[in-house]
Formats: sequence, structure tokens, C-alpha cells
Amino acid sequence: MATEDTLDADTNQTIVSAHVAELERAVEKRSGVLKKELGLFDLVLTQVVFVVGTIWVGWAAKLGSDQNVFWLLAILTFYLPLAAAVIFLNKLMPLEGGLYQWAKLAFNDFVAFMVAWNLWIFGILILSGIGLVVSTNISYAIGPQAAWMKSSKWFITVVSCGLIFGMMTAATRGLGLGKWVHNAGGIMLMLTFTALILLPFLSLARGTITEYNPLAVSFPALTVFNLNVFSKLALGALTGFEYIAILAGETRAPARNFGRSVIIAAPLIALMFILGTGSVLAFVTPDKVDLIGPIPQVLSIGFGSFGWVGKVVSFAILGVVVRQVALMSIYFAGNTRLPMVAGWDRLLPVWFTRLHSRYRTPVNSILFVGAVTLALGLASLIGVNEQEAFQLLDNAGGVFYASTYMVLFAIPVVGMKAFGVRAPLWLKLACISGFLVSLVYIGFTVVPIITVESRFAFALKIISVVVIANLVGALIYSSVRPQTRL
Repeated sequence: MATEDTLDADTNQTIVSAHVAELERAVEKRSGVLKKELGLFDLVLTQVVFVVGTIWVGWAAKLGSDQNVFWLLAILTFYLPLAAAVIFLNKLMPLEGGLYQWAKLAFNDFVAFMVAWNLWIFGILILSGIGLVVSTNISYAIGPQAAWMKSSKWFITVVSCGLIFGMMTAATRGLGLGKWVHNAGGIMLMLTFTALILLPFLSLARGTITEYNPLAVSFPALTVFNLNVFSKLALGALTGFEYIAILAGETRAPARNFGRSVIIAAPLIALMFILGTGSVLAFVTPDKVDLIGPIPQVLSIGFGSFGWVGKVVSFAILGVVVRQVALMSIYFAGNTRLPMVAGWDRLLPVWFTRLHSRYRTPVNSILFVGAVTLALGLASLIGVNEQEAFQLLDNAGGVFYASTYMVLFAIPVVGMKAFGVRAPLWLKLACISGFLVSLVYIGFTVVPIITVESRFAFALKIISVVVIANLVGALIYSSVRPQTRL
């Protein structure tokens, strides 16, 4: 009897694996018409642009001298597990749509749709904050006379409209153009971080600061505030490897090149974050950090005593702006592909799958994402100051993102049966760690680390947005799901 049961199990596993292989071939066939624009060099720079958020050195600086310990903790408990899980899953399933496809093949259409929905909403929320971030950085680049730009809602509105319309135009041209924007952003970001990291050493040599020890480590007190910021370092700063996998169908040799790009970029990104935070703390006390533009803030202060040489800071700050534009271009690309792949599976109207006759880009999806992004970005400025608007967008988006990570980390642990392979034990343990950190982040994300008019109202806004958005997603799925599955 045991032998018969084993044979039945093996037969069922073979049938399931064959079905998965058939679904993979269907996705690869649809992806065949897409242009393969991204190579290894492009992927490495895209990883740097996407993961190294310029705001996170400011968040980490809120921890003061304890920042190194919490960076290392976030790297060990979340960053490395994420990199390992994404490399493993992308090697098995290098498919356009990334995590959406992984969730569909590991679980079912509903889980996949809700993952894509949450990932899409997260991207929209981040995109809608581009006017705030770019306006702040431009004001620092120009100087004190432009400080008004950071809080001028009409100026932020103009910047938002210009950037979103520009992204829509570039997205229509495809990654043949977009990758140059991403590469330029990656190069400018690394040059800017180089200036940021070298600044304390230059200041030490000139005597403007008396000491600097960026790698100092001391055991910190575990407070609610520290754990809150730690969770944001993990789920905010050290995320994004899986997002680039959405573009696997537009990548050359994705199974090989994507994993190599993560291996190359991961240590560089960790070093940029740790040393960059140390530079912020060399010039700004934790309570004075500008959470929207910490790097421009520090470069302005640090180079302010350099005379005419300090004018170079404006170009360095503009590098941050270029990176922000490149980052939004990546988000925009991913957010336009998710409706397209869901349309392939008839989980959204096929209208989203229409491609440009020449550039092979999803033009209807681009139009839709652009319109929604602009509307939400302008609405977020109503009734709150710029710092609170930024925090509201970022925290709400973080909940959506964290929920997708819980699914991602669950796949190697409980979702591998469909593929006929087993994840190694060390990977399962790493994914459990990442899953738990994601839960901690969700628990803390309704707590702002800046002063707001009402903490209760702030938390209620975030919870309401998340619950209502997911109910809307479930209703959309229920109304458009096909009677038969592919």
C-alpha cells in the first residue's frame, strides 16, 4: 500500500510539474514579442538605482551611533534572505511579471492577482511622491533662496505633472531608451555617494570637524523607536531585487544575468548605505535630519565652507535628482507590465495587453498608470504638510509592499511542490527570517517617526487605505476572472 501511495504521489507530482511547465511556456511565448533590451551591466546599475534610496541614510541617521548595528541586523535578517530567495526563484522561473508569475505557479491565480495588485498599488504610491522628492532636491541644489520650493504646493504640482508626462513618453519608447535613463541614474548616484562618503574625510583634513568614526559599533538599547526604524531599514532601504525581475521577459539571458547582477550589486549597496549614514551623522544631529532630502542637506552643509569649490555640491545634488527620475522610470516600467501580464491571464481586460506597433510596449497600460499616478500625487497634497504627506504615502505603500514579501518568502518554504523541486533548508530558514521581519514592519508601519497633527488619524488613514484597496482588488478579481483558466 505504501508503494502504491508513493507511486500515486509521484504521478500527481509529475502532472503538476507538467502543468507548471506548460504555463511557463505560455508566458515565454507571449514574452517573445517583447524587445530584449537589458544586459548584465544594465541590470547591475538598475539594481543600484532601485535599491539605494537616498532617503534611507536619513532614516538610519535617526538611530544615531547605533545605526551600524541596525544596518547589520537588517542585512542579516532580511537583505541576504531576500537576495537568496530572488536568485533561487528567478533561476527557476525567469518570466515577465516576476513575483506575479512565481505566486501564480506556486499557489493560484487569486494569490497572484492580489500580489500584483499590492505591488502595483505600492508602485503607484511611490510614483505619486516624485514631485515632493524632486522639488526638495532641486531646492537644495539651487541654494537657500530656493527653500520655498520644498513646501510650495503649486511648484510641486508643476514638477509632478512634468515628470509624469515625461515618464509616459519615455515608457512608450521602451527600455531601449529607459535603460539609458536608469544607467545614468546609477552612475550619478554612485558619484553622489562617493562625494557624500568622502566629505567627512575632507572636513577632517580641513579641521571643520574634529572626529569621524563611521564603523563604530556599540550594543544599542532595544526601544520601540529603534525597532520601528530597523523595520523600515529592512523593508524600505534593503528591498527591490524582486521588482527588477518583473522585466525578465525583456532581459537577455535572465536566468543567468539576473542572479549575477544581484551578487555584484548587493555588497556595493550595503557599503553605500552604511558609510552614507555615517556621513550624515558627521554633520547633522539625528533630530535635525531632513527625511525627504538628507543627502542634499548634508552636502550643502559640508561643502558650504569650501568657498567656490563648494559650488560643486549643486552638481552632486542634481545627481540625486537624476537618480530619482531614473528610479521613477523603473517603477513606472514595472507598474505598466503588471497589468499587461494579468491581462495575458484574463485577470484584467485584454485592453491592458495592447502593444505599440513599433516599440512593443503596453501603451494602454502606460496611459492608465500615468493618469492614476498623477491623480493620486496631487490628491496627497491636500490638507497635510509636505513632510506628513511624504510619510503618509511612504508608510501606506510600505504595507502593500510588505504583504507581497510575505508571499515571496512563503514560496520557498511552502510553495515549491508545484515545481517538483525542494528549496534547501538554509534557504527556508532565511525565508522564515525575512517573513518575520516583514510582519514586524507591518506592525510598526502605522507609527510615524515625525511629528504629525494626530497619530491616531495618521494610523487610521493608512489602515483604511490598505483595507479598502485590497477589498477593491478582490472585487476586481471576482468581477473579471475567467470561467476557465489558462
